[in-house]
Amino acid sequence: MIRMLKEAYHPNAFLSDLRNIRLGLTARTKILNFLEEKSQADAKTIAKGTGLHYGVVIHHLKLLEAEKIVERKGKRPHVWLLTGLGQKRLKY
Repeated sequence: MIRMLKEAYHPNAFLSDLRNIRLGLTARTKILNFLEEKSQADAKTIAKGTGLHYGVVIHHLKLLEAEKIVERKGKRPHVWLLTGLGQKRLKY
C-alpha cells in the first residue's frame, strides 16, 4: 500500500543521494520557495524569512548546492540563488 504525503513539497526538495525525511523536505521546500520569491539572499535573510534556524538553513543550502539546485556567490556572507538547473527542473 502506498502512503500519500499530506503536504505538498517543492519538486526540487527531494535529494537523489540521501533519505528524504519529512522535516528535511519541509525545510528545503521553505528555502526554495523563499529563493524563488526573492531570487537571491544570504543565509541569515533566508533563516529570518522562513522561520528556520540559521544552522538548519546552512545545512540544507549545502545539500541543495551538492545537488546543483542552488549556488553561492561572492564572499562572506555568501549570497545564495537558484541555478539554471534548479529553475529548469521547475518547468518540467
